[in-house]
Amino acid sequence: MGRLLYELGRVDEKTRVANERGSSKAGKSSFSWAWELDGTVEERERGITMDIALQSLSTPRRQVTILDAPGHKDFIPNMISGAAQADCALLVVDAITGEFEAGFDRGGQTREHLLLVRSLGVSQVIVAVNKLDQVNWDPSRFEEICGLLRAFLVQSGFPPPKTSFVPVSAMLGVNLVNCTDADASALSKWYKGPTLVDLLDKLEPPTREIASPFRLPISNVFKGQNSGTGVTGRICGGVVQVGERLRVLPGDESAIVRLIDVEEQSVPWAAAGTNATLYLTSIDPIHLSIGSVLCPPSDIVPLATVFTARIIVFDIQLPIITGASIELFHHSRDVPATISKLIATLDRASGVVTKKNPRVLTKGISAEVEISLRAGTLSGPALSARPIPLEPFSVNKDMGRILVRRGGETISAGKFLTLVAIKVLNTLPGIVVDIIS
Repeated sequence: MGRLLYELGRVDEKTRVANERGSSKAGKSSFSWAWELDGTVEERERGITMDIALQSLSTPRRQVTILDAPGHKDFIPNMISGAAQADCALLVVDAITGEFEAGFDRGGQTREHLLLVRSLGVSQVIVAVNKLDQVNWDPSRFEEICGLLRAFLVQSGFPPPKTSFVPVSAMLGVNLVNCTDADASALSKWYKGPTLVDLLDKLEPPTREIASPFRLPISNVFKGQNSGTGVTGRICGGVVQVGERLRVLPGDESAIVRLIDVEEQSVPWAAAGTNATLYLTSIDPIHLSIGSVLCPPSDIVPLATVFTARIIVFDIQLPIITGASIELFHHSRDVPATISKLIATLDRASGVVTKKNPRVLTKGISAEVEISLRAGTLSGPALSARPIPLEPFSVNKDMGRILVRRGGETISAGKFLTLVAIKVLNTLPGIVVDIIS
């Protein structure tokens, strides 16, 4: 992405030279373009993306916000946080023989990343087949990779008309913005299709939940210089304005929006679908944390500790049974939980119940399950699980999607259906009523 930003004028020559010198001095000269988005010392020393980096670029028809998410399996939680904020996906795969296969074979990160983004509602995907210059621009290698990925994308639920493939060489800058220079001569002999920017320009923005109540899951919290505490995230519904009072869930605290920044520009308001930074006052920063949700005091999000969900089980080795310990992911929040009940298996197409109270769930099965949150510790005195803000998928799709992981593997994804045990918070601070249905 660093090379693409440079080609589009989003990275100046001074920065490019500084990154080139710095990466060469660190013994990682091939990572110079990645340094534009990998900004921390640890990312640059290790040569991998660890956290979400935010940038933007413009095409003739689109203003595109880039969320550069980690690809390494150790940082899947951060990848989920980034994917939960995305409308579309750009998957970059390595064309070098053996490298693509390592990511695509069973257990590889290419497969898991595609499953994750589709499960989080992304339906448009561009696949950039990179480093084709390293295989002498071999068209058969490009077609081989496209054939394997095309079948998997269909299997994962991506509509074929919304998937695109493009051959590129990021190091040489070939077919990112144009395919006319000398380095592109070998590619232009057999490829006459669009460039990467052409495909980005054709992406269709999804329908936004403008009329819904305001919802913003917090993905980052930081101390503003002169403007209070800053929080970032993608607005999942509604509109927010400067001066508005917002509730922070879970908890009894509220805050006032002092400033709103979108792409480093101060704006008076922001709407659903926008990646925004809100600077908040009248609140102690200790009450703001990653995974919390901002909403209007008059229309708050229910807090759940036990709920039902419809899930699809991925390609797993060990079946899911009642009592299975899991990690539950919702936007940037991950909490320990338990599959407390297997309610029914469902027909994947119609949703009709095929079997009640199944004993196990195996790969490919769609099911309705009950999920119970657990306290964060397994030792010491018994603690009650802290509820998390959730909204049914039928009310707000972005707020109703969940992911389930176990043992470092994503085992299922699904939709939040109904609350079983909830906390309904009065709009007056300090009053909490427990309701068990």
